[in-house]
Amino acid sequence: SAVALLVLAAAVASAVAAVALLPRAPANRLCTAPNNKTGFLCDDRVTCVPASWVCDGVSNCRNGEDEQEQLCGDLPHSLPGYLVFYCSNPRSWVYADQRCNGMNDCGDCSDETWSSAACPPCGQEWWSCSPVHYEFCSCIPRRLCRDGIQHCLGWSDEFVC
Repeated sequence: SAVALLVLAAAVASAVAAVALLPRAPANRLCTAPNNKTGFLCDDRVTCVPASWVCDGVSNCRNGEDEQEQLCGDLPHSLPGYLVFYCSNPRSWVYADQRCNGMNDCGDCSDETWSSAACPPCGQEWWSCSPVHYEFCSCIPRRLCRDGIQHCLGWSDEFVC
């Protein structure tokens, strides 16, 4: 009976040690995804999913934690604040990695040009002109310069860029 008790104690200790070695869900899931964008850290503590991939209907984390009901049940309110950017229209929001991406995701450019967005000036691959037409806000990709289509209100993308 003493041997059986020792075997039982060893089994319990082994189980406790195994549980301690399992990766725990990170308390803080903020991470930096590719292109220095805001991301969501998976349970494996290695995979960083871009914010806009969370609650998109596709499991990007091994255990599917980026699509769980507690995270995706009442968008955007159920999301951690670091994954959400609220547009100037209080009923509109975009994922945090869509802020300062050059595209007019909010529909009013508040994710690109307003002080709450705090975007840096146009980068090297972009041409600055304001206002712009269509899907951009204050910068257009340089690949659109001199393409025969007006993107900048003053046509600078066709004559100066």
